Parts: sequence; structure tokens; C-alpha cells
Amino acid sequence: MAGKSGDSVSISVPYRNLRKDVEVEMVTKHGNEHASSSSSSSSSSPMNRSDGGKDCSLVTLVLSCTVAAGVQFGWALQLSLLTPYIQTLGISHAFSSFIWLCGPITGLVVQPCVGIWSDKCTSKYGRRRPFILVGSFMISIAVIIIGFSADIGYLLGDTKEHCSTFKGTRTRAAFVFIIGFWLLDLANNTVQGPARALLADLSGPDQRNTANAVFCLWMAIGNILGFSAGASGRWQEWFPFLTSRACCAACGNLKAAFLLAVVFLTICTLVTIYFAKEIPLASNKPTRIPDSAPLLDDLQQKGLEHSKSNHGAANGIKYERVERDMDVQLGNSNNEHQDETFIDGPGSVLVNLLTSLRHLPPAMHSVLIVMALTWLSWFPFFLFDTDWMGREVYHGDPTGDSLRMELYDQGVREGAFGLLLNSVVLGISSFLIEPMCQRMGARAVWSLSNFTVFACMAGTAVISLMSLRDNSKGIEHIIAGNETTRTAAIIVFALLGFPLAITYSVPFSVTAEVTADSGGGQGLAIGVLNLAIVIPQMIVSLGAGPWDALFGGGNLPAFVLASIAAFAAGVIALRSLPTLSSSFKSTGFHVG
Repeated sequence: MAGKSGDSVSISVPYRNLRKDVEVEMVTKHGNEHASSSSSSSSSSPMNRSDGGKDCSLVTLVLSCTVAAGVQFGWALQLSLLTPYIQTLGISHAFSSFIWLCGPITGLVVQPCVGIWSDKCTSKYGRRRPFILVGSFMISIAVIIIGFSADIGYLLGDTKEHCSTFKGTRTRAAFVFIIGFWLLDLANNTVQGPARALLADLSGPDQRNTANAVFCLWMAIGNILGFSAGASGRWQEWFPFLTSRACCAACGNLKAAFLLAVVFLTICTLVTIYFAKEIPLASNKPTRIPDSAPLLDDLQQKGLEHSKSNHGAANGIKYERVERDMDVQLGNSNNEHQDETFIDGPGSVLVNLLTSLRHLPPAMHSVLIVMALTWLSWFPFFLFDTDWMGREVYHGDPTGDSLRMELYDQGVREGAFGLLLNSVVLGISSFLIEPMCQRMGARAVWSLSNFTVFACMAGTAVISLMSLRDNSKGIEHIIAGNETTRTAAIIVFALLGFPLAITYSVPFSVTAEVTADSGGGQGLAIGVLNLAIVIPQMIVSLGAGPWDALFGGGNLPAFVLASIAAFAAGVIALRSLPTLSSSFKSTGFHVG
């Protein structure tokens, strides 16, 4: 909606939150304070709420977020176990990173589309819960496919030789594994968006910080439980019937851990579905104007705004009530369905995101550059953390002799334990971010996180060289192990929890502040920020394995490039990011 001339200040309440098909615009003269109070009061109005205006109890909010723990449990297992496991099926280290390409692709396309579709879902069970239920079911199917991929490949014609002696490629098992892996990433992105939207639907204005904290707490619990399950390495001993001729110890451990993830996710999903009470969206409710409209300015340029105005005053504040002709805004009734299909389609979402780059505030360009470099530094660690521990620190080999395989499995378990400590440090650090930003400023805090990543990733190079020196002394020294080197590796894993907490929150708060005056296009700005996350992930997924292979294999070359990217991100953050206010509101963790 266009602002008024002169000293007027307009505050628009989005009509997606109103019971009636109207938009209320508050207009003040000579008073931003009045505007702020008006906006605050309007946002806290019962009309803004999808649940009829009643704040949920804390217990209801807590129980409605449990699905976050279930999803994160499986994600933790995925991070810690899947890169090592795919190599046991004969896929070389150089190509193991390719399987992670699905994550950024689905994050780029699926999550925004699912968010839009759930906004308009008219199911009698609510807008979000159907997507959460279907997504959780897809996750369960995916992890079962992954866990039993070796057995399925065996039935489809892979080698009949026992897995303990066969060292070749099991092509059919690897193909089944990749299908399950990609389905898992697709399902994760299907659940995450609606789960967060459900939390926003249920919580009142005074509950949002509490709700985000609860959501993050469940994510931390899921991380800790998932990495603990990955670090155990003994599931196949407790459930020996899960091993087979095609599925040895590492496979049996993975299979049991993922079956446990299915049970845990099912319980968490059912709790969320039961306690999260949604009011179904009326089927005749008008379609929401896409978030791209304020930035792209299409509606104003095309003259689609037709309104009837009523003027009045209340509490010293002039207001204007504008009733929009929804058919005129979104097209006539004859082609409304086609227009909605175009607006909601994956192609339209991508076009809007890319087109909006030239309409963003100038400061957002620096934010996008820093964010891209930040994720170029993080994703190699996400891909190869436990593999690095198994190869470079413990000098194991997933396709070597029995001793090398045992060393590799031991390193993977220790890596999962390091990720467990990482999650604990992340959870503790999340409580320190707000006071740090208030004291130092978000720009300095974000820069500090990147310099910390630089130091830690450079530390992996030092640790690798120290461990290589131990390897040169013979296999007996490797078996005895250098406790100093291995302890240093665990410390690096744990320390990275601090900058990770910053990466999961500060960039999104910076984006919200930079785009605060962009006419309401913050939703699209966050979508553009997501581009700066998924594109670096694609680059790393495609290039990390071949890059490592150029230097003889291993993970060190990718980690060195990651440290360079982190250093560049820290420098650019200090020099180019705008100076922001000292206020900080955590937006919670971002996953995927």
C-alpha cells in the first residue's frame, strides 16, 4: 500500500492475519511513536491470530514443537554417519560429496513452495499439520530405505560375497542408498517450514521469543540424542538380527540407529499433531499477495489497487480502512486458479527470488556476499567431519583391511561424539548471542564467528600434519594412538559450536533489520538470503570431492579452502556490513 504524503506514517496490517477480507492502515501525523504503538497494538490484536486470539499455554507450545526434535535426531545421524557409510558401498571419497547435492536443491525449491502451499491449505485438519504428517512419513520411509539399502541391493543382484571380505562397488545398493538419501532431504525440507509456521500460528506476540527458545531447545535435544546414537557404534551388538551377509557391523549400526530414529520421530510427530490445535482455513479466504510484491512493486506499477476508503480517528490516531477488491488484485475469477498456480509454482518462486536481487537495499548485497563465504567455509565441515576424523586422525579406511576398517569406524564414532559436544556448546552459546550483539554489534559478532571458523579449520590442518607424522612411525603407533592429536580434534569439533550458533541466528536478524524499510518484503529477502546458503552448498557438493582427489584424497584440501573462505568472510563483514542497531532479537536456528 502506498504511503501518505507529507509527515504521515503508514502501518499496514497484512490481510493474511485478519478475519475479514480487509487491510487496515494506521496513519499518524508527526509521530512515529504513535505509529509504533498502533502497529504493536494491531499486531497483538486477536484478529491477527489464526487460533482465534487465545494465547497458547506454555505446555501446549512445548508439546507442539516436539517434531523439531524428531527431525533433528535424523538430521544428526545423517551428518555423522552417511558420508562414511556410502564409502563402504564402494563409492569413492571423491564422489561421496555428490550425494549431498539434493539438500541445497530441495532447500532452494521445495521449502519455499511448501511454505506457500501450507499458507493456502484448506484441509479440515489445519494448514500445517497435514504437511508435517506427510513429511514425517516420508522421512520414515527414506531412513528405512537408507538403512536397508545394502540388503535391497543384495536382493537386486549385488555380489553374494560376504560384506566383510568384498571390497568392490555394490552398485545397486549405492543406487538405492542415493534414492533414500535424496528422499530424506526432500522430506526434511517438507517438514521444517510448516513446523516453524505452526509455531508462529500458535504463539501470541508476547510468546514469540519463548516459542523460538522452545523450538531451539527441542532441536538441541534432537541433536544431542542423534549424535549420541551415532557415537555409540554398538547398536548392531544390541540388535544382532539386523546384520546379514550384505550388512556387516557398520551397516547394522546404521540400520538400528535409523530404525530408532523412525520410532522417535513417530512419537514426536504424533505429539505435535495431537496438541497443536489449528483452525482450518476457510476455502473462500482470499489468496495472500506474494511477499515479492513489495520489493518488485508490480502491484503498484500495474495499477491493480482498487479500494474503498473510510476515514476516522481513535485515541488521537487517524486511520484509514481500505477494502481491497481481491478479484482485481489477483485476476478475475475465470483465471484465478491459473494465476495462483503460476504464483505458487517452483519456477515462479525462483524467478521472484532472482528478480528481487536488484530491488534489495544496497546493504543486502554485502550481507549476501558474507553469507555465501560463511557457508563456503561451513559446508566442507558438515560433509566430511566424521570422515576426516576416521581418515586423517585415526588413519582408517572404510574399504581397507579389517584393522583399517576398525580404526575408521572408531574415528567416525569419536567424530560423532565431537558433534555431540558441538551441539552442547551451540546450545549454551545461543544464550550469549543477544548480550554480545547488544555490546559489540551484530557486525562484529558475525565477523568474530568467521574468524573463529578460520582458526578452527586452520587447526584441522595442523592436527592432520601431526597425525601424519604419527602415521609415518608405523601401524603400531597408530593403534596406540596419539591422545594429544585426538583430543585436539575433539576440542576443535566442540569449539565450532560457538560460531555455528552465531551463523544460525545473527545473519537472519541482520537481514530483518537491513530490509525493515523495504516496504514489507522481508519474507522475500530471507528467501534471497537462502540463495546465499544453498548455492555455496551446491558448489561444495560438486567440487569438494574432486578437489580433494587432486591432492591425493583425504579431506584436508577442502578444509584449507574453507579456512580461506572464513577469513575472507570475516574481513568483508568488518569492512562492508552496515553498522546496525545494538538491539537484537533471535530468530532461532536455521536448518538444512
